[in-house]
Amino acid sequence: MTDMIDAVVVGGGIGGLSSALALRRAGHTVRVLEQQPRFGEVGAGLQMAPNATRVLRSWGLLDEVMARGVLPRRLVLRDAVDGSTLTHLDMTDAERRYGAPYVVLHRSDLHSILLEACREAGVELVTDALVTDVKRDGGSATAVGEGRSDTGRLVLAADGLGSRLRGLLSPDEPVSSAYVAYRGALPIEQVDTSQLDLAAMVVYVGPGCHLVQYALRGGEMLNQVAVFRSPKALAGEAEWGTPDELDAAFSHTCRPVRDALGNLWRDRWWRMYDREPIDTWVDRRLALTGDAAHPMLQYLAQGACQAIEDADCLATQAVKHAGDWDATLREYAELRTGRTAEVQRKARAWGELWHCDGLFRSVRNALLTDRDPADYRHVDWLYGA
Repeated sequence: MTDMIDAVVVGGGIGGLSSALALRRAGHTVRVLEQQPRFGEVGAGLQMAPNATRVLRSWGLLDEVMARGVLPRRLVLRDAVDGSTLTHLDMTDAERRYGAPYVVLHRSDLHSILLEACREAGVELVTDALVTDVKRDGGSATAVGEGRSDTGRLVLAADGLGSRLRGLLSPDEPVSSAYVAYRGALPIEQVDTSQLDLAAMVVYVGPGCHLVQYALRGGEMLNQVAVFRSPKALAGEAEWGTPDELDAAFSHTCRPVRDALGNLWRDRWWRMYDREPIDTWVDRRLALTGDAAHPMLQYLAQGACQAIEDADCLATQAVKHAGDWDATLREYAELRTGRTAEVQRKARAWGELWHCDGLFRSVRNALLTDRDPADYRHVDWLYGA
C-alpha cells in the first residue's frame, strides 16, 4: 500500500487534466487514463471567466493562457431580430472588480497548456486506456479496463457528459434541451469584418436561437457559435439539428446574424444536453468531477470554469485533510454540489431568457436596455471570489 498511487484520474479532457495538475501540485502522485490513442480536444472557442482565471493564475498558467487567447474589452448583448444593443459589461472594469481577467481562447490551446503543465509536474499520462468499471473497498479504488487495472487511494471520474462511471453512483441519463450548436473558427482574413466588433464578445439573442461571436488567438481567428431549438427534436425524430433547420431557425434574424451563418461548419453539429443536479458525487474512494459530475448547458459559459473550480477545491481539501481521503472527498462534495447545481439551474434559466419571444421578449429588452452597465448583481455570485 505504501507504493500505491494517490489518484487515478479517468479522462484526459480539460476537467481531468485540471484535477490531475491540482493534485500533483499539492504533492500527490497522479495517473491520468485517457481512452483515446492521444490526448487532445475538439471544438473551437472557450470562455474563461474570472472565477477560473483566478485559479489558473494560482497554478502559474494565466500568463500563457492570456498570451494565447484574447481579452475582450466588452461583453455585448444584442437583439438578434433587429440588431439593437440591449446592454453590455465592461470587462476591464469587471477585471478590477473580480481580481482576474475574462479570457477567450481556443479549447485546444487550453488543453495543450494543461497537458504540458501536467507533464512538467510529473503526472503520469496514459493513452488507449478505456475504463469500464471501478472496484471500491475501504481504503482504495481500482479502475478496471481492457487488459489493465489501476489502483489508487482515489479514482476520479472525469469522463464527461456520457460518463460510464457516473452510472455507478446514479442511474440518471443526459437530458436533451432540443437545442443544437453549430460552430466555426476561421482565420480572420477569410471573414468580412466590416460588421464585426472584434474588441468585444457579442451575443445576439433571439426567439429560439442565438449567435455568439468573438476573436481568438490574438485576433487572428474569428469564433462563432449559432444555437437554435430543433423542431425535429421536439417532434421526437432521430435525426435532428440538421443544416436545413439551421437556416430556418435564423430566417427571422437581422442581416449581420444571417450573414454569419456562412462561416459555420456544416458537416458537424453539437446537440446540447445536460443532466439534473445530483448530490451523490462520492462512493467510498470513487468521486466525480467536471462534466461527469455536473454537465451544464452553455449559456453561462461555465462548463470548463466549474471543472477548474472542482480541481482547485479537491486539491485544497486534500491539503487541509493531509492524507485523510475520506474527509477530503466528503468535504469536496459538500462544497461543490450546491455551487454547481446552482450554475446548472441558472444556465437553463439564462437560456430561456435569451430565447424568449412575444411579450416576454419586449419586457426582457426593456429591462436590459435600462440596466446600469455598472450593475453586477447578476454575475457577482458567479465571478466573485
